[in-house]
Amino acid sequence: MRILRNHHPNASVVLHRGDCLPFLRSLPARSVMLVLTSPPYNVGKTYESRSDMGTYLASQRLVITELARIVHPEGSVCWQVGNHVWHGQVYPIDSLVYRDFIDSGFRLRNRVIWHFEHGLHCTTRFSGRYETVCWFTKSDEYKFYLDRIRVPQKYPGKKHYKGPKKGQFSSNPKGQNPGDVWAIPNVKHNHPEKTQHPCQFPLELAERLILALTDPGDLVCDPYMGSGTTVAAAILHKRRAAGADILGSFVEIAEKRVRQAANGKLPRRAFGRPIYAPPANTPLTTPPWDKNGKRGPQSEQ
Repeated sequence: MRILRNHHPNASVVLHRGDCLPFLRSLPARSVMLVLTSPPYNVGKTYESRSDMGTYLASQRLVITELARIVHPEGSVCWQVGNHVWHGQVYPIDSLVYRDFIDSGFRLRNRVIWHFEHGLHCTTRFSGRYETVCWFTKSDEYKFYLDRIRVPQKYPGKKHYKGPKKGQFSSNPKGQNPGDVWAIPNVKHNHPEKTQHPCQFPLELAERLILALTDPGDLVCDPYMGSGTTVAAAILHKRRAAGADILGSFVEIAEKRVRQAANGKLPRRAFGRPIYAPPANTPLTTPPWDKNGKRGPQSEQ
């Protein structure tokens, strides 16, 4: 697979090292069917410098304005973000940039809650166990393929209990709409997709959005590419991909994952796999304390 570093109209994959704004400005108008990305949260990670919120939001505004230019009239933007936390106060980033998307002509279709079980353990507030994906479209005529991402019915044998269809099965045999709360494990520690990137999101999250909002051959773009999850997922499903990142080490990781995806060797958690439930009555799942919270002698060894 040939991977280019700068935009070319016939490229299958472009992985650019550098700031995302010049890269976005190099893309033709209306050329991107889906922008799927997770921008920095302004928390001082290795790939960003913490700044005051006004400066941070101004930089995001420039990017959003450019997205309005490059996104196809039938295309979408999926903006995956969490919270900015400063001195114990929580700033929901999706709410802070919402007006910029609306002012740029986008329409919010869903605010998807991505729920996961593991993360930081807080002591002065409830531990954060979700992030959001804001799905914006460029117009009211947009690509959306629900049947591709339906999930198994909870009650497939349910029947209509009244009306002209009484006694007939009421569930769609193709499955049910996944709704706007998605439980997908985040990428931590021994997750098969884990790379050196500190904040990558799972392939399944990207795949669900790519399958629902694009067709094979469409261009999927991630201006904050990181470990390359979006571009790798795009290649897995025969889409074209373009991404940028300011750190060369992350571009190298993304390139490796793209080549693995193209060769069918990308390490991953199986799509649609149920969330692991630990077995009962094991040392890890048996409380080492009594009903009064007192630990037994064995637990102290």
